[in-house]
Amino acid sequence: MVLQVLYTAVTAVLPVRYWPHAAVSAAVVVVIYAYAQGRSTTRERDLHARVILLTGPFTPLGLVALTALAERGANVIALSPYPLSHPVPSLILPLLRSTTKNENIYAEHCDLTSVTSIRKFCTAFLTQNDTRIDALVFAHEYPSIGRTWFCGGKARTDKERRESEQRESASLASFLITTLLLPALLVAPVERDIRVISVVNPFYAAALPTFPAFLQSTPTSPPPPQPLVIAEGHRSLRTIIFTCHLQRILDSLPNRKAEKSDKPPVPHPSNILAVSACPGISRRDTIAPFLGVGDRGWSLAYMALFLPLFLFTKSSESALQTVLHCLFLPTPLKRAQLKVDAAADEELRKTQAEAAGSADASESTAETRSRRATTIANVEVLKPGALYRECAVVRLDVPRPAILPSAAKEGKKSVAEDILEDDGEFGGEAVGRAVWEWYEARLKEWEAKDKDKEREEAQEAIAKEKAEADPAANGQGQGDRTTTAVEGIATTATS
Repeated sequence: MVLQVLYTAVTAVLPVRYWPHAAVSAAVVVVIYAYAQGRSTTRERDLHARVILLTGPFTPLGLVALTALAERGANVIALSPYPLSHPVPSLILPLLRSTTKNENIYAEHCDLTSVTSIRKFCTAFLTQNDTRIDALVFAHEYPSIGRTWFCGGKARTDKERRESEQRESASLASFLITTLLLPALLVAPVERDIRVISVVNPFYAAALPTFPAFLQSTPTSPPPPQPLVIAEGHRSLRTIIFTCHLQRILDSLPNRKAEKSDKPPVPHPSNILAVSACPGISRRDTIAPFLGVGDRGWSLAYMALFLPLFLFTKSSESALQTVLHCLFLPTPLKRAQLKVDAAADEELRKTQAEAAGSADASESTAETRSRRATTIANVEVLKPGALYRECAVVRLDVPRPAILPSAAKEGKKSVAEDILEDDGEFGGEAVGRAVWEWYEARLKEWEAKDKDKEREEAQEAIAKEKAEADPAANGQGQGDRTTTAVEGIATTATS
């Protein structure tokens, strides 16, 4: 009876002759949705006892990353922009500890828009007993900044200026945290696998034509305002180039174990790997801010376009796959050590087989050796300094300006240019050095602004304390202002 009623209701809505069309349409929708979600990582890794520092933990991607790392047993230090007594960290973290059965989830207050707050956190971290870090994941740079439409005039100009300052502060925060925590990474044992992962937005290709002009800009002569997508692309592209140049610097350092020799240490590939990860176009982190979704979590345009966005854009879980791929891939040093160990094991088996005088054992050993060698050779390893998107390496040709600022200033090769090898990645060493110098110049300017802001806040606090300490004078002042206002109203009425 129930099936008859259900069949009658379904056929009344969709007649039987249209069922093949509906099935084909549903299959097409499913294929489009699956294709839009992108590739998923095929790797897995046990993260127990690994200390991972995560920025932007309370963004949509950050929450998914925090959950995924906690489920795999990692010790996560989440840098919270809110005070620890705020409802967001105080409610979310205990919930994650109970759902993931991982008590090693911690939060530290660090406002990434303040130089003082960043330095305070890094100083406190470096002065504690345990300074171990296995991975730095900068997820705060991935969410888009800015809306696609706004009122014109002075309000639009002020909005663009605020958004530009937010983009710069987000990039400078990653640069400052990396440089401040680098001493703790360099003193770690060379056997330890350490990764620095910068999560970037997918608009880096839009900034390629205008990037040479951006490199030639200075704090006194900033580049002209750019459209929203190109401005976001500049932020993403300079982070990618900075990450690649950071890897060049790490590889140029003598990180090898101390050996008793009169010869100077020779640079070799570092155990610290810096890579960029682009999760692609996600619904909540990429498109939603463009449509005006703020702290409220919704906007009319986002609600109207939700169905096509759900079909053609990624969810936060799918966007996280590239970041997890960069965390799970084995490093080149680990693979090299595995090959050495495998060769030693095969030699030991061969020696044992020859001692036993067994031909069958010799043949099986040869087959096992060839099979293990093929398996080891075909395993993908993490490429240092690379850009990953859809769980694969992306090659990007960054145009070089005719004259770089450092070359025009010095007129000769610097010491860093002689030491660092020019691999040609992302414009080469010269472009990477120019971007690094851009970060250094903007960091000085950012620190000066932050000091001025702190000075103004201190003066306001002192004035407020004086006003609260002298209520009689405060009341007298209020009375004078009230009298003046009444006299003004009376004069206006008389006129």
